[in-house]
Amino acid sequence: MLNRLIWDPGFSVGHDVIDAQHQSLLNQCNLLADHCACGDGEESDRNFDQALDRLKAIAREHFATEAMLLAGGGAAPEDHQDECDEFEYLVGEVATTENFDRPEVQRFLGLWCVGHITGSAGELCALLAGGSASA
Repeated sequence: MLNRLIWDPGFSVGHDVIDAQHQSLLNQCNLLADHCACGDGEESDRNFDQALDRLKAIAREHFATEAMLLAGGGAAPEDHQDECDEFEYLVGEVATTENFDRPEVQRFLGLWCVGHITGSAGELCALLAGGSASA
């Protein structure tokens, strides 16, 4: 069973760019699911792999945007860097098509992205509201 993700308005942090990036992460996870649903085959695998590379690029761009916001708001950048490092390790070493089939990779990354979005929401909302950004 593939993990289709739906944007929940409760995921919003109140920052247009961050919210759009979070939605883009979920949309890209859904694109991965679409490629899994197309069945097996060389073209399907290639499309999945390209979409996975795009998800990684979207995530990296997003993390850079978050880092700028958090640093400007006085947040502890090491916590955010730990999360970025975790993502890089997972997509580079663990949640790969060499270790798991593509639907499993899609499910894992979808859950990770939702966890990131819901986990960062409180910190970013507090920061954007002018409060403390520490968790």
